Amino acid sequence: MSATVGEGVAPATGVQPTGAVAGYRPGRTLRLSVELRRQFKRRRTLGVVGLMVALPLVLIAALQLGASDDENGDTAVSLVDLATASGLNFTLFVLFATTGFLLVVVFALFFGDTVASEAQWGSLRYTLATPVPRLRLLRQKWLAAFTLSVASLLLLTVVSVVAGGLFFGFGDIQTTVGLSIPQGDALVRLAGMVGYLTVHLLVVGTLAFWLSTITDAPLAAVGGAVFMTIVFAILEQIEQLGAVRDYFPTAENYAWTDLLLSPVDSGDLFRGVVQSLVYAAVFTSLGLWHFSRRDVTS
Repeated sequence: MSATVGEGVAPATGVQPTGAVAGYRPGRTLRLSVELRRQFKRRRTLGVVGLMVALPLVLIAALQLGASDDENGDTAVSLVDLATASGLNFTLFVLFATTGFLLVVVFALFFGDTVASEAQWGSLRYTLATPVPRLRLLRQKWLAAFTLSVASLLLLTVVSVVAGGLFFGFGDIQTTVGLSIPQGDALVRLAGMVGYLTVHLLVVGTLAFWLSTITDAPLAAVGGAVFMTIVFAILEQIEQLGAVRDYFPTAENYAWTDLLLSPVDSGDLFRGVVQSLVYAAVFTSLGLWHFSRRDVTS
C-alpha cells in the first residue's frame, strides 16, 4: 500500500509538504556564474572592458607626444613627472589619474545597475516569482557587481604594467622623494595599492547598490552615488570643517600612495580601510533592509 500524505510523502502533484515544488532548492537559484555571464554580455560591461584596455594606451601616446615639453623649470617632482621612468611608475600614474573619478564611475556603474536595471526592464518581479529569495537575489547581484568592478580595476592595472613596461621598460619604481623600490618589492606594494583601492571604492559601490534598491532608474542610482562622492570631495577641501573632513566617505582617497614610503606609513592606510569597510557595511545593510520591505511592482 502506498503511503499517505499524512505520513510525510508528497502527493502525486510534485508539491513538497512545505508547499514548494519538488526539487526546488533556494540555494540553487540565480547561480553566480549565470549572473556573471549575463552581466558580461551587456554592452556597458564590454564598454568598460574596452575603456580599461584603451586608457593606458591613450595615456602612453599623450606622454610620448608631450615628452618634448617637459622642461618647465619646476623643482617639485610628482607621479606625473615620473610616469615615463618605468612601467611600474606609469601604472602608479594611471592609478593616481583614475582614482578620483573614473574608478568611482566604474564601481558606481556596476553596483548601481544591480537591481534598478531589473526593475526598469520589468523583470524584477518575475525573477522573484521564479522564485528567487530576495536576500539571495541581492547577494548574487552584489557579488557579481563586486567581481566585475574588481576585474576592471585589475585589468586596468595589468594593461598599464605590460604596456608601460613595453614602452618605458620594466625597471624599478622611482619615488617622488628620490628613492628607488626594487621590482619584487614594488609588485608587492602595487598589489597592496590595488587591494586598498578595492576596499575604498566599495564605499561608492555600496552607496550605488543601496540607491539601486530604492529607484527603478539605473542612471539615478549611478549618478546619485557619483554626485554624492563629488560633493564630499568638494567639502573635503573646505579647511573650516576641520576634523569633520576625516570622517567623509572620500577621506583617505590617496592613502595608497603611502605605500611608496620607506618605511611604509600605515596610519592613514589602516584608518582608510576600517572607515571604508564601515561605510560599505552600512550602505549594504541599508540596501538589504530596504529591499526586504519593498513592494516590488515592476
